Amino acid sequence: MNDASALTDSANPQRRLEIRAAARHLVRHPLVLAEKDPEMLMLIRRNEQTLDRMFTQRFGYRLQVTADTARLFKSSVVAHRRPLLTATSQPRPFSQREYTLLALTLAAIAAGPSVISLRDLIHEVRSAAADADIALTEEAADRRALVTALKWMIQHGVAREVHEHVDRYAADESSDAVLSVRPDRVALLPLPALARSETADQVLDRSDQRLSSRAWMRSVLLEEPVLLRTDLADSEWSELRQRLGEEAAVFDDMFGLRLESRAEGIMVIDPEHDLTDSRFPRGGTLGHAALLLIDRLVHLCERHLEAPTDSTAADDRTPDEAGRVRFSLVEVVDAMACLADEYRSYWAKDAAENPDRLAGGAIELLCDHRLVEADGDEVWLLPPAWRYSVQVQYQQESLL
Repeated sequence: MNDASALTDSANPQRRLEIRAAARHLVRHPLVLAEKDPEMLMLIRRNEQTLDRMFTQRFGYRLQVTADTARLFKSSVVAHRRPLLTATSQPRPFSQREYTLLALTLAAIAAGPSVISLRDLIHEVRSAAADADIALTEEAADRRALVTALKWMIQHGVAREVHEHVDRYAADESSDAVLSVRPDRVALLPLPALARSETADQVLDRSDQRLSSRAWMRSVLLEEPVLLRTDLADSEWSELRQRLGEEAAVFDDMFGLRLESRAEGIMVIDPEHDLTDSRFPRGGTLGHAALLLIDRLVHLCERHLEAPTDSTAADDRTPDEAGRVRFSLVEVVDAMACLADEYRSYWAKDAAENPDRLAGGAIELLCDHRLVEADGDEVWLLPPAWRYSVQVQYQQESLL
């Protein structure tokens, strides 16, 4: 019996669905809390051994389950485009300063006590900062960064407000609060590579483990929107292509996902559209503008192929050896300005009147889904972008 069919042959259909639901949830939410999702934690606990075996053998991950917490350690790959998000009504990525304050705060409470005042906690954070040779101030910016870190900890069950609210500290340095903290959950947060690392580069290098190429490639496929041919060595790409059927079976078995393979790379498709924190295509002005921008750039490339210009011309659209096509940032902004004029009556007024800012947001969204790459004043259209050009007509019909 091969690995891909082990679960299928050993479990009844209902249990298979339970395990798949639990596996999908753990990938999307690696920290599961009893107070936030008791039914899912119960499901994970009921299937703990099977889930741990599948994640360990197939992906190099490790599952740890306690009485009220489940933690999936994704210890074989770094998802570079998945930053921590703030616990706000409109989540945004953590800033570097907020990451720093979060790390210092977690270090300050790792050994307890279980109940601490905000003032005492701030004292411990300053002590941890001094030990790490990091300068902290009482300025509003540092206070806001600390509050952002504390709110994230509260959202993820590491701390709980017992008296007063920590967000008051952002505006008033004399305010206080009382927190109940969970040092046991703090211990579950760091990846194993953190304990063996002294620099940020070492953390990234040791977290991105290619000792088992099969587990590493599966992890990249699971954690990133697309695995490009250029991401792999020739031998790795050849190996992956040879066992594509087995990989497809693993992803379908555990998560209900399907693989879409092309010469330029492989993409994992989720028919249920919820195994991600950032969907594309998506609605709204930014989502529609980004999709239309892809279509516009693809058409410029195709027009060049039909009537090629001299290879030295500024508007040359010949793909490089990785299949990328170069555009200048000015060209992309101009294309967005044309789209804004055409769709002004359907888009948010502020966005349509600021095509340069809208182009910046669209590029960021498309970079997040590995459809373009941006480097200074250059924007590179990546091969997976062609897949989405055909969806523009449907989007336009639904919009109009």
